Amino acid sequence: MIVLYHCMSARSFRALWMLEELGVPRELRMLPFPPRVLKRDYLQLNPLGTIPLLIDGESRLTESAAICQYLAVRHSPRALNVEPDEAGFADYLNFLHFGEATLTFPQTLLLRYGQFEPPERRLPQVVDDYGKWFLARLRTLQPRLEASPFLAAGRFTAADVSVGYALMLAERLKLSAQFTPAVAAYWQRLQQRPAFQSALRVQEQAAREQGVAA
Repeated sequence: MIVLYHCMSARSFRALWMLEELGVPRELRMLPFPPRVLKRDYLQLNPLGTIPLLIDGESRLTESAAICQYLAVRHSPRALNVEPDEAGFADYLNFLHFGEATLTFPQTLLLRYGQFEPPERRLPQVVDDYGKWFLARLRTLQPRLEASPFLAAGRFTAADVSVGYALMLAERLKLSAQFTPAVAAYWQRLQQRPAFQSALRVQEQAAREQGVAA
């Protein structure tokens, strides 16, 4: 049984969304955010104190994009995964990691210096600069999404989960009003997926049942 440690709508949502797309049995363990502060015994499982943590037998993964790739390779070859002999393989890998390394990274600075730090340590200039940085890089998706409904191989893949989570976070940060038309339409398509909607419901139900604040 796969075990996923998850905080509400955090990076670990990528892993939960993937599991819902795949229909793979899993146990979802909810944590308060940030777990390294509010759930200190979690550090015994993951010394970094970050989420996600996915445990699958002897396999332990803590990087959300890597978890997407791992699950796709193991459970969805030539579907949510793109194989090396397919024409979209390079695009698939590029956008799978683009979602985290290029899009989510600047958003973490917006969260920290716009919301999480105490008022006297917040930095509006950082929030403004990295919001613009995120939107500038997001615009690189516009021509691709004008030509195709998804990012690689002409179908929905784990790369769309990776980038889709960055768009979900952007909405939370009130950046979605500045999406280009093709990106906005893409984000609407992703939200309509049954597995995306199921992942939202599942995390809310698990949080209630496990007594973790949403």
